[in-house]
Amino acid sequence: MPAELREHAGRHYAIQFHYALPDDSWAVELSKAVPAPAAWAETPNAATHLPGPPFLVALIPDEDPDLEPTVRLYNPDEHVIPYKIMQWFMEQVADQVERCLIAFEEGEPEAVE
Repeated sequence: MPAELREHAGRHYAIQFHYALPDDSWAVELSKAVPAPAAWAETPNAATHLPGPPFLVALIPDEDPDLEPTVRLYNPDEHVIPYKIMQWFMEQVADQVERCLIAFEEGEPEAVE
């Protein structure tokens, strides 16, 4: 799934979704976006930024509705997350939680993708 990018106050952020097999959960990752390679500038519709290393990860279990989603911080350095970016991230997490619950109720965990 491609990353979703957003700019705020001159900084670029990325949200990326993937399945974390060891956790049996969907992961929603927030990172600072980094500039794409200069060689991509010549490619039509190429991304200008790519996700960097995640510093905030939400894990949403999709196989057991009794397990709560969790948020983990991966941050050796201090990061300041603007409110609007945190709100955007949590909206994406809430949407993924809803998709997992619906899929579980319908008996189709693979439909969450």
